[in-house]
Amino acid sequence: MATTPHHPAKRIVMLVSGILLILLAPVVGALPGPGGIFVFAGGLILVLRASRWARLRWARVKRRWPRLGHLADRVMRRRSVQRRMARLRATDAETLGTN
Repeated sequence: MATTPHHPAKRIVMLVSGILLILLAPVVGALPGPGGIFVFAGGLILVLRASRWARLRWARVKRRWPRLGHLADRVMRRRSVQRRMARLRATDAETLGTN
C-alpha cells in the first residue's frame, strides 16, 4: 500500500513507537487535560501506517461501528475519507442540479 514505508527498518521503528505511544496513553491520561487522547491517536496513526494487519483490523472495526470509524478517519485526515467526501459532494451536487 502507498502508506506503508518501503524500508523495513523505518516500518519497524514506526510500529514500535506507535505501540509505545498507545501504551503510554493511559499514563498521560491520568494527568489533567486531554493529553492521553492525543497520545493514543498519534500511536494509532503510526501503527496503522506501519502494519497491514492493523489496517485490516481497523477496517473491520469501521464496518462494525461506522460512525466511530468515520469520525476517527476524519480526525486522522485519511485520504480515503477525503475521496469519499468529495464523491459524496459530487453526487449531492448532481442530485440538486437535476431537480
